[in-house]
Amino acid sequence: MISYGVYQLFNLIMFFMLIKVLLSWFPNIDWYKEPFNSLKKFTDIFFFPFRKIIPPVGMIDFSPIAAFLVLSILQNVICRALASFGL
Repeated sequence: MISYGVYQLFNLIMFFMLIKVLLSWFPNIDWYKEPFNSLKKFTDIFFFPFRKIIPPVGMIDFSPIAAFLVLSILQNVICRALASFGL
């Protein structure tokens, strides 16, 4: 079913976002080397709009929390809509 595929795509995106958040706790990671650079570029697409709205508090960036929340809501709305059409 298409709705299941879309659901899993959202899960994959959120998995990469979680990996980026967890890796950000390690200061010795060089984000300019692969595969970290690709991961950063991909996840910043989702984090950047929220970073414009929610400034970091000290050294803590709360934009990933907002990104996870919005993506989770979108995942549920889109997948339920697709499922209601039988997709």
